[in-house]
Amino acid sequence: MTASTTRRTTAARSRLAAAGAIAVAGALLLTGCGDQTDEGNDAGTSETSAAPLADKLPDDIRKAGVIKVGSDIAYAPVEFKDGSGKTVGIDPDLADAMGKQLGVKFEFENGTFDTLITGLRSDRYDIAMSAMTDTKDRQEGVDAETGKKVGEGVDFVDYFTAGVSIYTKKGDDQGIKTWSDLCGKKIVLQRGTVSEDLAKAEAEKCPTGEKLTIEPYDNDQQAQTRLRAGGADAGSSDFPVAAYAVKTSGGGNDFQLVGEQVEAAPYGIAVAKEDTQLRDALKAALDEIIKNGEYQKVLDKWGVAEGAVKEATINGGK
Repeated sequence: MTASTTRRTTAARSRLAAAGAIAVAGALLLTGCGDQTDEGNDAGTSETSAAPLADKLPDDIRKAGVIKVGSDIAYAPVEFKDGSGKTVGIDPDLADAMGKQLGVKFEFENGTFDTLITGLRSDRYDIAMSAMTDTKDRQEGVDAETGKKVGEGVDFVDYFTAGVSIYTKKGDDQGIKTWSDLCGKKIVLQRGTVSEDLAKAEAEKCPTGEKLTIEPYDNDQQAQTRLRAGGADAGSSDFPVAAYAVKTSGGGNDFQLVGEQVEAAPYGIAVAKEDTQLRDALKAALDEIIKNGEYQKVLDKWGVAEGAVKEATINGGK
């Protein structure tokens, strides 16, 4: 789900990618859930004993056997609820694969995208993993719109590359091919994302009498509903999300992509600045699943292989 969110991100940064979930059968057997303990041993010891990277985790997380993940679970195909209510998507599948390496379970908790970093700072979550674009502003705790310091900032473990796309109702592109074509139009998007940042930047360039109207929503699904009903001329989100909506909404008959992706930038797992051991453990787990092929299997399943990275990086956003 990008500006903060491109779904999700805040300073105009570029992103390129496409969309796709791997079922990691038996993940709990391999990783351990932290609620199973052996008498006389610390909690979590039996679960993590077979995990190759378990000793890289902070002791409290290793013993608990759980990493609490803040996520806006309404951003298909990156993370969303399936018909049974289960959280699925690219991020949950990558987390499952990482969990096998670390010997813990990643528990996704739903939250509004623009509150995830706040939840991380208040210790509600251990990490935030939600198609979140890694930007310097987020790293430094700066509000992209005002330029003011709003918090300590976070570190990112970057794991994917995505861009931002525009989409319209199918067969009715309103002559929109680029962001400059949006002047005089109305666009719907998710609040707090890179899409919103790009739209605001474009609105400042529009000539007098050709105002770009921006209508933000709490999640991307709400924006899609508004566009589908004819309440706007275009929508914008991260390319994987836009491509998935075009492919699936109305059996592929509701929307179409227009123009090229812009603002290619990394998705990152956000970690509190002081949690360097957890950050480094996540990087090690990502590097291992890239090396062993599990990472590629997830991306291939969701059709987003072009967003793959060769290795995890820390704070690679600009």
